[in-house]
Amino acid sequence: MVIDWLPSILIVALLLIGVVGMLRRSSLWRAGRPEKVNIIAGLLAMPGRYFKDLHHVVERDKYMANTHVATGGGFVLSMVLVLVVHVFKVEQQIVAWALLAALLLMLVGAFFVFKRRLNPPERLSKGPWMRLPKSLIIFALTFIVLTLPAAGVLPEGTGGVALIAVLSIGVIIGLGELLFGMGWGGPMKHAFAGTLHLAFHRRPERFGGGRSTGLKPVDLEGDVLGVAKPSDFKWNQLLGFDACVQCGKCQAMCPAFAAGQPLNPKKLIQDMVVGLAGGTDANYAGSPYPGKEVGNAKGGPNEIITAGLVSQETLWSCTTCRACVEECPMMIEHVDAIVDMRRFLTMEKGETPNKGSEVLENIIATDNPNGYAPGSRTNWAADQNLAVMKDKKEVDVLFWVSDGAFDMRSQRILRAFVKLMKAADVDVAILGDEERDSGDVARRLGDDATFQSLAKRNLATLGQYKFNKIVTTDPHAYHCLRNEYADFDKDGALAGVEVLHHTTFLNQLVQSGALKLDAFKGGKVTYHDPCYLGRYNGEYEAPRDLLRSLGIEISEMERSGFRSRCCGGGGGAPITDIPGERRIADMRMEDASATGAELVAVGCQQCTAMLEGVVEPRPEVKDISEILVDQLVEEVH
Repeated sequence: MVIDWLPSILIVALLLIGVVGMLRRSSLWRAGRPEKVNIIAGLLAMPGRYFKDLHHVVERDKYMANTHVATGGGFVLSMVLVLVVHVFKVEQQIVAWALLAALLLMLVGAFFVFKRRLNPPERLSKGPWMRLPKSLIIFALTFIVLTLPAAGVLPEGTGGVALIAVLSIGVIIGLGELLFGMGWGGPMKHAFAGTLHLAFHRRPERFGGGRSTGLKPVDLEGDVLGVAKPSDFKWNQLLGFDACVQCGKCQAMCPAFAAGQPLNPKKLIQDMVVGLAGGTDANYAGSPYPGKEVGNAKGGPNEIITAGLVSQETLWSCTTCRACVEECPMMIEHVDAIVDMRRFLTMEKGETPNKGSEVLENIIATDNPNGYAPGSRTNWAADQNLAVMKDKKEVDVLFWVSDGAFDMRSQRILRAFVKLMKAADVDVAILGDEERDSGDVARRLGDDATFQSLAKRNLATLGQYKFNKIVTTDPHAYHCLRNEYADFDKDGALAGVEVLHHTTFLNQLVQSGALKLDAFKGGKVTYHDPCYLGRYNGEYEAPRDLLRSLGIEISEMERSGFRSRCCGGGGGAPITDIPGERRIADMRMEDASATGAELVAVGCQQCTAMLEGVVEPRPEVKDISEILVDQLVEEVH
């Protein structure tokens, strides 16, 4: 009877409609700028990236990790076997029983998804996402009933026309949500886009335990500098936006969102999806930007983003801390997108807010953000008896001083570190007046032209000398030198050179016995992880090892390590100064105070400045080098 074939016909029809939708969705991504990818290698690598790298992030939430394995794995296996049993009509009971097992696995997972959605966390999007577990359950139950005759549990033809009609409705509801939604829009869109996103990720180095955090250079000869319209993004960036599962984990980690500034990374990514497809955010069912209502954003692939889709102050609220990127289970690159859009505002429009333009002008004119006379860069070291590279030509360690040289508080950190190096008899020199700003601030503010100029000039200077290591107390300069200068190092000035943060270097000295230290006799100590040292460069242990070497038992903050809360000082945020309900630094100091610590140990000059700016009473703030130098055992000769 035709009615018996109705479920099979519906399966094929929905599958074909889904494929058409997927092809249509792909055309939206391809409207972006070209980006070369290895298609075959990406597709071959995708399963490993999905089951290992992505699952490693998802596994931080054990409940959802197990649920996702059951639901996602059960669905994929079920879908394959549904085609075998109900479309190709393979009449072997073992295959039918395998399908039943897969469907039961999926059903268990779907019930746990349903349970989570009964009282969903605030970060989760609602709306269509609330019906997803019901659709999953309907899919599983429908095909379980349809498969029982094939498995020999029920005789063929059980139930007659009425049951087949009911089951056909179940096929439409369940399979329609899952297949139709993948290509035409809906909660399951992330499954299709996410799979391809993993295959064609713009940072393949992130997979297999790797790390990739340096910003991509701007082609200064291109038609447009930065991203003005959604179609200016690389095509695989647009693909990445479409992979968003709207779990809101980025939102929960974002310091700007917590501070009440007009940024929500989840909403930003969803606005980019609106932009690539065209339309409005009227159907967005998640948390808005703080202080802004949903329903006013609109745009299209060839419309200026900041004309109606995303406000400029949203883009300037970001501290570039990468907490959103680190937490994202789909491995979306939020910070890349934000800086790309900032580049257009800065280099094409000249619309950097508050003191942004002044700072950029200072960097161009004086090689430092505050406009100090370049010749005063070594004034702090007048009494330090430090060698200068142009005199020595060759040393073991080049100390990259950075712009802390112009700040009286940071100079205390520099002097402490120099004293420690002298105590360890390190062969060290500085560039002196030849050192220029690393370009970090300019690059985060979107001025890639100035950054590239500084990078090339600094590399030309470095290329004149020989050294084995570059060490700096500034994680931002450390990041630029280690991860971003390589794109411009055509002559190999840094080839074979080890770039180290001072905590890593000091830890090496302590471990080798070159530094002798007494035990710390102060009160309780906590440690603040700088974003550009931790999330950007993966250095979490060296600072802690140094503190432990002094006998300190670290009182960890609730948010530490890769989940550390930003101090609010990165990405040029203190310069653009977008108002919110609270200061990020105040929130971070509350985290520290909650541990009962009397001292906050820090490994970043910017973090020190931000945390010391919190109104007292509060714990004392010291760089780790300052803590160590107080415990230094002076050799008696």
